Order: sequence, then structure tokens, then C-alpha cells
Amino acid sequence: MENDPPPIADPAPSEVPAKRGFVRRFFAYPLVQAFIGAFFVLLAMGLTAAFGGLIGIKGGEESPILALMIALAIVLTWKGYKRWIEREPDREFALRGAVPEFAAGLASGLALFTLMTGVVWLMGGITFDGVNPIGQTKLAYWTAIAIFSAFSEEVLIRGLLFRAVEKVAGSWIALAITAALFGAGHIFNPGATWFAALAIALEAGIILGAAYMLTRRLWLAIGFHAAWNFTQGWVFSIPVSGTGSGSAGLIATTRSGPEWLTGGAFGLEASVVAMVVATGAGLLLLWRVRRDGGFVAAHGTATGPFRRSYRGRYPRPPARLARSLACPASRGSRSAIRRCGGH
Repeated sequence: MENDPPPIADPAPSEVPAKRGFVRRFFAYPLVQAFIGAFFVLLAMGLTAAFGGLIGIKGGEESPILALMIALAIVLTWKGYKRWIEREPDREFALRGAVPEFAAGLASGLALFTLMTGVVWLMGGITFDGVNPIGQTKLAYWTAIAIFSAFSEEVLIRGLLFRAVEKVAGSWIALAITAALFGAGHIFNPGATWFAALAIALEAGIILGAAYMLTRRLWLAIGFHAAWNFTQGWVFSIPVSGTGSGSAGLIATTRSGPEWLTGGAFGLEASVVAMVVATGAGLLLLWRVRRDGGFVAAHGTATGPFRRSYRGRYPRPPARLARSLACPASRGSRSAIRRCGGH
């Protein structure tokens, strides 16, 4: 008679993988985390604005000091969100690379809107009427709007919503949804039309999403967004998405001609020229992102949104950035990576 095989011992409790409960899976789902993050970001913005009023800082968007305070509150709230909600390293507001990326965003936003304005001028849609004294312009107003809109909108749209949708459905779906919502969010602005909302979705939604995807940080997108609004409002005295109409900027301008060329009361963002120029630049940037391997494939949700953990599913950045993250001192150089033990 053959001996029976020895019974298999039960694994130790520490060896049994812990199964997450429904509550933990619910709060680990990216869209739920994005909703929580948005709540705390909006709360921080409101509390900071209220605190500014208590200490006598001029309220509203006209105060650059208050706008900077709100921007700082947004960044600090984001870092807390990453640490205690997502429990991931804060790549989006990492200090390394912040200055060059933010500066590149400022320069590209200024250059692209200036190019677009020049094209409209060549087509006869805008005239330059002279230069206003700086003291007679609304420099503080436009500075505050540029800071406030760039930090708040980029964190909410690209930082929270884009990343959450991308983890669930991939980069293309995330880009389409955030661009559409970004355009729809401007439909209630003064002078807005459905064409204006479509133009914002295409020209701003694509290029700002691509700016985030290129670096997997928010500095480039924030710099571009701030410079675009500031150049439009203060440099060329043009309404920014329908706001600030009649506000004096550095260069006095007059727009005349059909709305498809001038953008009408909404501003040049609603012109066909802006749609073509900015969308073209955004598609070119997307091509760069795709070339560098920055797109994430759809993960699919056929098994149900709460049946799996989404921890650790942060999309991999482009290869060069990934090497830099793995070896911070290398900045992506091959020789330095070898010193870190890489290949």
C-alpha cells in the first residue's frame, strides 16, 4: 500500500493576500478619488479667499496677492491629496524641472497667441491703435486672472479628471472627455456661443492635455494657460473667453470684420484662425507625445468599476522621463543611469 501524500499545510495568515473590502475598493477607484480631490481643492480655494478678506486683502480676481495665495493653497492641497488619498509620489508638482517647464509654458503661450493675433491682423480682422501707459492698464487684474485660472483649471481638469479617466479608459478617452468638458465649461461666459465652446475644446483642450502628457507634470500646462490668458487680455486688450471686455491693455486694439475671423464678443479664441493655429499646435504636441510613448492604452472596465484595485496603475511616462524618475540624479542621461545600476 502506497503512503498517502502528506497533507498540505495551510498558508500562514501573513501569506494569504488580503482581500480588499468594498469600501476600500470604492475609495481606490480613480474617479472617486478625483471627486474627493476636487472637493478639497475647491474647499481650499474658498477658505483662502475668505481668509484673504478677513486680513484685508482686496477680494475678487483683481488681487494678484490673493490669486497667489489661492495658487499656493491649491498646490499644498494637491500634495496632501497625493499623499493621503492616492498614496502616490507627487509627480505633477515636483520641484525638479518646475522652473524650465513653467518658463517654457509661459514662452510658448505668449508666442502662440501673438502668432494667432498676427494672422488675424494680416487678414484685416484687427488693428493696432497705439500703446497705453502701463499705469492706465489693468495689469493687476489680468495678472490675477492668469494665475487663478491657470492653477485652478489645470489642477481640476488635467490634474484630477484627466488622470482619473486615463487610468480607467486610456489617454485618448481622457483627452476627449476633458477637452469636451473644458469647452462646455465656457458656454455660460459672456458672449459665448456653441462655436466658441467647440473652439475652446479643440484649441485649448487638446494643447493643454498634450502639455501635461508630454511631461506628466502640470508646470508646462499651467505656464501656457497663464501666458495665453495674460497675452490675450493685457498685451492685446482682447476679452479672455468673454470676460474683461473693454479692459485697457498694453496695446490698444480694435477688432472688425466677420465673427469667424474676430471671434466676436467672446474674443479671438472663438475665431477660426485661433482654432486652426492652436489646434494645429496641439496636434503637433500630441504627435511628440505619441512618438515618446506617452500614450496609455485603455484598461477596460468590463469586470466592474469596483472589483479591482487601481493602486499602482499610474501611467508610465515617456521613456526619458521614466529614466529620470528612476534615477533622479541622472536627468535621463545614459552614463548617469549606468552609475545608478540601470542599463
